[in-house]
Amino acid sequence: MIRIAVEADAAACHAIYAPVVESSAITFETELPGEEAMRGRIRGKLANHPWLVWEEQGDVIAYAYAGRFRERAAYDWIAETSIYVHEKARRRGIARRLYGALLGTMRLQGINQAVGVITLPGDPSVTMHESMGFAPAGVWPKAGYKLGRWWDVGVWSLFLAEPATPPPAVVPFAGLVESNALHAFLAAS
Repeated sequence: MIRIAVEADAAACHAIYAPVVESSAITFETELPGEEAMRGRIRGKLANHPWLVWEEQGDVIAYAYAGRFRERAAYDWIAETSIYVHEKARRRGIARRLYGALLGTMRLQGINQAVGVITLPGDPSVTMHESMGFAPAGVWPKAGYKLGRWWDVGVWSLFLAEPATPPPAVVPFAGLVESNALHAFLAAS
């Protein structure tokens, strides 16, 4: 089941994220944030952007969220996306379905473009993004240092809607949470 995250999901999200921080360059975070920080991240994102979880038999096994791409107001219609799946739940199609629900939710908000930032080489992430319609948008060479080496970072983008001129305001996620359209969409995802 795909649903909107709540602060009580912080422990499960942290457990999914911890091995990624500790043993990979998928994220450039080098210190575990802790459950309280994860709770704050969930709370902070949900005001303006979606944070969704995949739950099976009461356990959260994946999460995906969107956030500001850049702080300037002119960037309101583009958002950066992230997804993390518990290592025991990978290769089951969860990432594609959860990411699809995230992108659809962003469309309901009026966000025009999604951006995925991928540490390279990141073949599974690149394959997933490109299978969902994302296109390469550039590479930042030697952008981050982790685990004793420099890593390139690639950017993939997907237009969710044709930008209008002038664009209507993006609906903050908190304003969409109670809408029938969002709940119907998530139930069908």
